[in-house]
Amino acid sequence: MIFRENLKGKLTDEELFEVVQEILRDFKKVKKVLLIHPDYTRNDFSHKLVPLIYRELKARGMKEICSLNAGGTHRRMSEEEIRAKLGISSEMSFSRFYNHEYNDPNWLVEVGEIPASFVAEKTEGELEQPIPVTVNKLVTEDFDLIVALTGTLPHEAAGYAGGLKVFFPGISGPQVIDLLHWAAVLVGVPKIIGSVDNPARDVINEGSSYIFKKIKAPVVSFDMVFEEEEDESVVPKGLYAGVDMEGFIAAYRKAAEASSKLHVIYLDRPLDVAVQVIGKSYDEVWTAGKGSYKLQRPGVMKEGGEIIIYAPHISCFHSKPEMDAALREIGYHCKDYVKHYLRLHPAFSRNVAAHVINVRGPGNYDPASGKEDFFFEVTLATRIPEKVCRAVGLGYRDPESLRKEDFTGAGRLWIENGGKYLYDIKGEVMSEG
Repeated sequence: MIFRENLKGKLTDEELFEVVQEILRDFKKVKKVLLIHPDYTRNDFSHKLVPLIYRELKARGMKEICSLNAGGTHRRMSEEEIRAKLGISSEMSFSRFYNHEYNDPNWLVEVGEIPASFVAEKTEGELEQPIPVTVNKLVTEDFDLIVALTGTLPHEAAGYAGGLKVFFPGISGPQVIDLLHWAAVLVGVPKIIGSVDNPARDVINEGSSYIFKKIKAPVVSFDMVFEEEEDESVVPKGLYAGVDMEGFIAAYRKAAEASSKLHVIYLDRPLDVAVQVIGKSYDEVWTAGKGSYKLQRPGVMKEGGEIIIYAPHISCFHSKPEMDAALREIGYHCKDYVKHYLRLHPAFSRNVAAHVINVRGPGNYDPASGKEDFFFEVTLATRIPEKVCRAVGLGYRDPESLRKEDFTGAGRLWIENGGKYLYDIKGEVMSEG
């Protein structure tokens, strides 16, 4: 594993290129390449990195390169969006731009199965069923090299994003995505988010081990750490590169260490109310919900407090109609309610179930009375009408009524780049295991 970082400043293009050249030094006969990249919801510096990787691979004899958007359940990206995301100029020739089709069996191959015993161990007995390891079949085809780009920030279902998560669940099938997110919820977002090693990451690593056994080509990881300005421009802070699975894990761990210094903000006291100002890269509640996740460390929100997700550009819960309908059907509830709901509707998506719990946060539910109590309130200030917000169990505020000056002072916080930073109380130690 090699890296460059400048956590107090920024990495230059020359420093980024040094990492690219060093990690690719031993790949001398590379003709056909697959580039796996994050999707539109990740505002990273892929646009700086990809031209440098392309230039170096062309110098090493590359004849063909295809890209694969590791979008999980997110919407497809257009070719124009992919070109912009990856900084592809007219001088750069890509053969194909693929979107991962997570729900199309024609694009998936099963490469193994995580035993039920392993899943049960990692969820402390909450979930005891195997997870079939399915992956986009492109990675098992005849490429000379696979290059995977990831970005690392605190993440609710993995501790930190980045590394092997791009394979599992980034380009996996629906059962993987459902069960992995559900397993993380059963462990609990506050226990996972901001931890380098955790049960969910163990499941990611285990699933990825089956995938790597079926990959014919060497795999290179480029893991990015960055900060965003208020205008959503990106400042490169670290680039961590490794080869094959051991290199992926080493790069991820180093990137997560850097992220913990940049992306965790410590507060002196709990918050009464926080406004998460969501950027345009999160264009649905499905992703904007990170604004709630990242305020759920113990002690951050005062009991009875309010998290406001301020996103005047958002008009849906999910851009895919079937997912949007499922979210409206179940609504946003605590874990106890959702577990009760799943007993009555066993075929319901565990991925959707995980999302609604993560957004709504901790609470209690009494099936006998139907009464549900929450630790704090979650409010949408979006284009979604008040009636719809109330119907799914969320609060409503008119986005035009919110003013930054109204959310200053003790216990009140206005957060730019909402959903990107993890908040914690001073004195609370972030878990490393």
